[in-house]
Amino acid sequence: MRPVGRCVGVVAVAALVAVAALGCNSRSQPIPQPVTSTDPPPTAVAGASAATQPSVGANEILVGGSRPTTVQLPPTTDDEPAPLLVMLHGYGSTGVDHESYFRFAAAAAERGFVYAHPDGTVDRDDQRFWNATDACCDFESSGVDDATYLSNLVAEIRRIRAIDPKRIYFVGHSNGGFMSYRMACQHADVVAAIVSLAGATFAKRADCAPSEPVAILEIHGTADDIVEFRGGRLADFGTPDDKAAYPGVNATVASWEAYDGCAAAVARSATTLDIDAGTSGGSGSTETTVDTWTDCAPGGHVELWTVRGGRHSPDLAPTFADTVLDFLVAHPKP
Repeated sequence: MRPVGRCVGVVAVAALVAVAALGCNSRSQPIPQPVTSTDPPPTAVAGASAATQPSVGANEILVGGSRPTTVQLPPTTDDEPAPLLVMLHGYGSTGVDHESYFRFAAAAAERGFVYAHPDGTVDRDDQRFWNATDACCDFESSGVDDATYLSNLVAEIRRIRAIDPKRIYFVGHSNGGFMSYRMACQHADVVAAIVSLAGATFAKRADCAPSEPVAILEIHGTADDIVEFRGGRLADFGTPDDKAAYPGVNATVASWEAYDGCAAAVARSATTLDIDAGTSGGSGSTETTVDTWTDCAPGGHVELWTVRGGRHSPDLAPTFADTVLDFLVAHPKP
C-alpha cells in the first residue's frame, strides 16, 4: 500500500525546504526530540523506534526514554503549576518541523506553558506517523501503542515539573489531529481540551468511550482534498477496501456533541476569524466561521471553525498560535 499522486501535509515553511503533514519523500507522497530526568522513563511500547537524542537548550528538559523529546519550560522560576501543551505532527513530518509550521513556542513561553512536540515512530518508507484511529495512520499495522506512549510522556513531565492537572491540552494537524482525538477518547481523565486541524475522530461512535467530557475544536478547510470535509477513505494509502473510513467534519462534531452531553443546538458566532492567510482575501480576511455547541456536561464544549476555501495545510495567519491558545485556556477541566 503506497500512496501516489499528492502530498499530504504542510506546505513549505520559510527556512525549511518542506514540511510534510500526512509527508513527502522521493519514493512516495503520503498524507495522512537541560537536564535529563532521573525519574523512570515512559514505558517502552511495541513498535517504538530508536531516535537520535534531541538537543537540549536553556529552559528545556529531555524526556521520553527510547523515544526522546525536548520539552520547553516557561522562562520563569515560578513553581506554580503550569498548563501543558502537547503538539502532534502530521504524517511524514516531525515535531520540530511542525513547530516551524504552527509556531507555538514563543506564544507558549509568553503564556507560561510547558510545551512538547514529540515524534511518532517511523514506517518502512521512513515516514513518521501516529497510530491514531482505524483510518489513520498505521498503514502497515505495526500496532505501536502511541496513546500509552503519550500518556506516559505526560506523566513523566508531571513528575519533573509542576503541571496544572486541569490544563493539559493536545493540538495536532492531520494525522496529529486524528491522534489528538484518540487521546481525548482514551485519556479523557487527563486531557482537558484538544484542537485538531484537518483531522477526524473515529467513524464508529462505539470505538470512542471518553470517561468524562473533553472540550473539542475542529478546524477544517472546505477545500481539503486529503482529509476531506465530507469524510472518506485515505485511498492513496492502499486499496479502497483495506482502510477504514474516516467521518466527515459534521459527523466528527456530532459524535463529540453526544460524548460531551451538549443539549443546546449549534449556534453560529457573528465573529469570524482569520486562520488562513492564503485564501483569496489574504491575511486579515476573516474567512473562518465559528460554530459552537454549548450547554454541555461540565468540561464539555464543541466548536467547529470552518475555513472557507481552506486546504489541507492552510497558510496559517500570524495570529494562529495565539488564537488556538485562547481557545485552550478558556477550557480547563472543571
